[in-house]
Amino acid sequence: MKLLMIYADRFSYKTTLKTLDSEADRDEQETIEGALVGFIHVEPQDEERGSSVETHMIKHLKWAARKNETRKIVLHSFAHLAEEKGSPEFTKKLLDSAQERLVKSDYEALQTPFGFFLDLHVDAPGHPLARIFKSI
Repeated sequence: MKLLMIYADRFSYKTTLKTLDSEADRDEQETIEGALVGFIHVEPQDEERGSSVETHMIKHLKWAARKNETRKIVLHSFAHLAEEKGSPEFTKKLLDSAQERLVKSDYEALQTPFGFFLDLHVDAPGHPLARIFKSI
């Protein structure tokens, strides 16, 4: 797994192009303020690692959220950080499970629409902990 975490004063998205036929059509846009955005790239070997990769991802997200003094975390499937991708089915399950676990830990956890290309706007401050990359 590759995880790019960006703290955003403001993060907004709008659905533009559906990439997975299994997903329902959506015309959605949203703006979230003061959130850590996790750009998550799931790799094939993550499927073998199962819940351990999810646990490591959550620990990194919580740590970065604390460092940026926020309880808001946005999970965004971002299959552009490595050459090989995990299956969409596994990726979606992982994101759903991670969101549920974060909510149970008193975080406001959101997901961007899965299976879509999105117009993204990220307003991120220029300090070192606003941008963190981890290879899990």
